[in-house]
Amino acid sequence: MSGIFADHATGRYIGKVRSVRSLGPNAAVLRAVAGVVPAEASDLNPQLNSVQALVAEQIEGEWRVVLYHNTPAQFHGRPELAESLTDEMRQELQTRA
Repeated sequence: MSGIFADHATGRYIGKVRSVRSLGPNAAVLRAVAGVVPAEASDLNPQLNSVQALVAEQIEGEWRVVLYHNTPAQFHGRPELAESLTDEMRQELQTRA
C-alpha cells in the first residue's frame, strides 16, 4: 500500500450524515453523502460525489459494521439532483473551512 500513496496526492473528503435510524435495540442504519476536493484543487469534483449506507449491529456491547454500501451519486437523467448534492457538499465544505 505504501507504494500507492508514496506519490499519489490525496484529496480532501467531505462527508455528511443525513440520518441515523434505529432498527431495534441492537441495530441501526446510517445514511450519508460525501464529496471530494481533489488534491491541488479548491472546489469539489461533482463526478466524485457519492451516497453511502451503513448497517451496524451491537454485539456484546460493541457496535460493528454489518454492511457498508458506497455508490457514485451520478443521478443519471436527473442533473438537478446531482447539482443539489454538489451544492450541499459545498455548503458543508464552507462550514469546515
